Amino acid sequence: MNIKPKILLVDDRPENLVALKTVLKGLNIETITATNGNDALKATLHHDFALALLDIQMPEMDGYELAGILREEEKTSNLPFIFISAVYTDNLNVFKGYENGAFSFITKPFQPEILLNKVNFFIDKYMQEVALYELNKNLKDKNEELKHINQELESFSYSVSHDLRAPLRSINGFSEILRKNYEEQLDDNGKRYLVTIRDNALRMGELIDCLLNFSRLGRKELNKTDVDMNMLVDDVIKELDIEKKETLNYQVDDLQKVKGDVLLLKQVLLNLVSNAVKYSAKNKKPVVKIGNMKHKTHGLVYYVKDNGAGFDMKYNDKLFGVFQRLHSDNEFEGIGIGLAIVKRIIARHGGHIWAEAEVDKGATFYFSLPG
Repeated sequence: MNIKPKILLVDDRPENLVALKTVLKGLNIETITATNGNDALKATLHHDFALALLDIQMPEMDGYELAGILREEEKTSNLPFIFISAVYTDNLNVFKGYENGAFSFITKPFQPEILLNKVNFFIDKYMQEVALYELNKNLKDKNEELKHINQELESFSYSVSHDLRAPLRSINGFSEILRKNYEEQLDDNGKRYLVTIRDNALRMGELIDCLLNFSRLGRKELNKTDVDMNMLVDDVIKELDIEKKETLNYQVDDLQKVKGDVLLLKQVLLNLVSNAVKYSAKNKKPVVKIGNMKHKTHGLVYYVKDNGAGFDMKYNDKLFGVFQRLHSDNEFEGIGIGLAIVKRIIARHGGHIWAEAEVDKGATFYFSLPG
């Protein structure tokens, strides 16, 4: 950041301005001088100053009057300034200087080191403010850029997903015609190919539905209400038909109510609980636990825990990415969008989601929901 701070020097005596510039010449700054209050005010219209050094005793407009005007103008209302005076040095005038908004008061004759220390302090402060402003501006620009990119991606994924439905309907339709009218004429290989076509068409349909759901999340407004999480979990379990799976031991705590979009939170639980069931299926005694707890950082946190396949935590950063899978289709079927949807829903609620796991010992998914 190659910025030279500007300092305004105001004194009606040119020799005093020369003396001030001599003291400050070793600093990486630019000095602008004025010999009266009016010229000083004009200078503030054309320059942004880090600091002003003001003489008090000046004709027409003294330093106090100039300071008062600087404080009233929006552009210079926060401009720090230091009064420098050889005449108004008594306690009453020093107090008046501070009363007029001075950040410091130096009496003449002064030690150059004292002035340099004070000027350096304000230069450092100014440079920090400039750096912070630039950082915030860059962050704002990046956020706007990301927002624009996300909107384009959402529109693209929505359009692509929508347009893919037409050819998919044709594939399903002609496959069904082949099955009904020509299956007897097909040999074993032909029948196997037909099954493969239909299976992949169904998988493509699931993928399109997931893409549409994912793209719609960015458009849909949240409809927050009081949500009874116990009732919601019961609905999810009935929908997944878990109760009829005699080998599954499923345990649910008494869950606290929360404020959120009930339809979206149901989608979260459907994804997490169905995953827990799926990845626990190979365990002889599968257990799925659903509960809540108080977290020191995230407040009220819900969790879904299983004793299934788990995963290696070194791949944790890929867990919630779109089309990211930690298991092959040969091990567990899946598309790789579910957890990305879950993360997006929780983020839209202002919450946080993470997971802990160990290979072959299960996984626990945690998510917070602010009140």
